[in-house]
Amino acid sequence: MHLTDETLAGQARSDAEAFAELYRRYAARVYRYHILHTGNIKDAEDLTSQTFLAALDGIGRYRRDGMFAAWLMGIARRQKALFFRSRKPETPLEQAANLPAAQTPVDLVVLQRMTLQQARAAFQLLSPERAEALALCFFAGLSPLEAARVLGKSQAAVKMLISRGLQDLRVRTTLALEVES
Repeated sequence: MHLTDETLAGQARSDAEAFAELYRRYAARVYRYHILHTGNIKDAEDLTSQTFLAALDGIGRYRRDGMFAAWLMGIARRQKALFFRSRKPETPLEQAANLPAAQTPVDLVVLQRMTLQQARAAFQLLSPERAEALALCFFAGLSPLEAARVLGKSQAAVKMLISRGLQDLRVRTTLALEVES
């Protein structure tokens, strides 16, 4: 029998196996979100662990409102923010301009298949809000409604951020291809 996330979250308050099932369902999504932002396997693994430890600690505060993925990714986002507040940037913005661009125009399929380095380089050129909306939907696997919950915006606003972020990536990729020609 497949239990819903909300049922498991309720059980996880007193049942370690219920929380373990939630971990199995979401670990890869949380990890992809963190690897996109850190570009480092060790840091992404650490942040994924920290995210789930914080979720376990706060599971009693989860309201069981049908948005477990959004609640968990909100925790992942806060863990990422804490991580970057404690570090200095490793790559100056000047160096980001020299990173390789994608070889084909960016659309949804290409965005999902980009290498991590290309994705990180491209996301660093976007506005923070657009990059975060794309990261939550394409790398963490949230729906626009769930991403809206994490970002504190309406679903329409998140869809607009995604649309404009993809357009920005298309324009930058086209310009990069023209420069290479």
